Amino acid sequence: MTEPTPVPNDVGGDSADPERARSRSDGDGRALNSQLTRQAADTASGSSDGAAEGDTTIDSLWRQFVNCPNQRIRDRLVLHYAPLVKYVAGRVGTGLPNHVDVADLIQSGIFGLVDAIEKFDPDRGLRFETYAMQRIRGAILDDLRAQDWVPRVVRSRAREVERAFDRLGARLHRTPTDAEVAAELGITLQELRDLYGQLRLTSVVALDDLVGAGRETGSPVDALPDADAVDPAAVLEDRDNRRQLAEAIAQLNERDRIVVSLYYFESLTLAEIGKVLGVTESRVSQLHTRAVLRLRAKLGEQANA
Repeated sequence: MTEPTPVPNDVGGDSADPERARSRSDGDGRALNSQLTRQAADTASGSSDGAAEGDTTIDSLWRQFVNCPNQRIRDRLVLHYAPLVKYVAGRVGTGLPNHVDVADLIQSGIFGLVDAIEKFDPDRGLRFETYAMQRIRGAILDDLRAQDWVPRVVRSRAREVERAFDRLGARLHRTPTDAEVAAELGITLQELRDLYGQLRLTSVVALDDLVGAGRETGSPVDALPDADAVDPAAVLEDRDNRRQLAEAIAQLNERDRIVVSLYYFESLTLAEIGKVLGVTESRVSQLHTRAVLRLRAKLGEQANA
C-alpha cells in the first residue's frame, strides 16, 4: 500500500494553476528535467566575469521573450533558472516520506517555472528569482495535494491535535489524557474520539518500511508464508519420531516384529499374515495387539526419559 503524502502547511505565495500544469506537454517537462543537473553545474562553475556576461545574456533573452514570446527562448530561460527548481524541490522534500521521489518534485517544479516565465513582467522591476520560487513551490505543493487521498480538512485537524498534545505535554510534563486534549481543543470527548477515527486515515505505513525496519535489505515478499514450503521443524520432528519408532520395533521379539512389518509396511491382512506364520487369524490379531501395546509403552518411556 502506498502512504498518503502530507503537504507542508504554508504555501508562501501564489501557486501554479494545476489545470495549466497538467496541460503542459509531458515530453517538454522530461526534456527540461534531464538537463537540470548539468545546467546547475554550469551555473555554479562560472567566474565573476562569466556571471556579468551571463546577466547581459539573460537580459537580452528576457527582452526577446517579452517582444516575441516563443518556445525556443522560453526553453533557454528555463534551462538558466533550472537550479531554482532543484533548490526548491530539495527544501520541500525535507521531511516528506521516503517514497516521495525528489525527481518527481523537480518534474512538478519545472511546470511551475515555465508558468512563472510566461507570466513574469520584467518592467515591474521585481527580481524574477523571488517570484519564480513562489510559483515553483506552489506547483510542487499542488501536485502533492493531488496525490494525497486524505482531505485537507483532516490534515488540518491532525496538525491541531498534534499541536495540542505538544502544548499540554510541555505544560503538564506528562502525556495528557483524552479529556485534557478535548478541553484544549474546545470540543467534547466524543467529538475527540470521532476525530481520532478520522485521523486513522493519516496513519498509513508503507509495507516496505514496516517489513524492512531494522534490516539492511528485505522485501515484503520475504515475509509472506509459502503454503507449499517444507517446514524444517516438522521435518526434524518426523525424522526423530521415525528413529524412536525404529528403536522400539527393534526391541520387540521376532514374531512381533514380523507381524508389525507385514501389517504396516507390506500392507498384508491379518488372514494373509496368519498363512505366512502358520497360525489362525485370531492369533495374529492377538500378536498384533500385543506388539502395539509394547510399542506404545516403549515410546512412552522414551518420551518421559
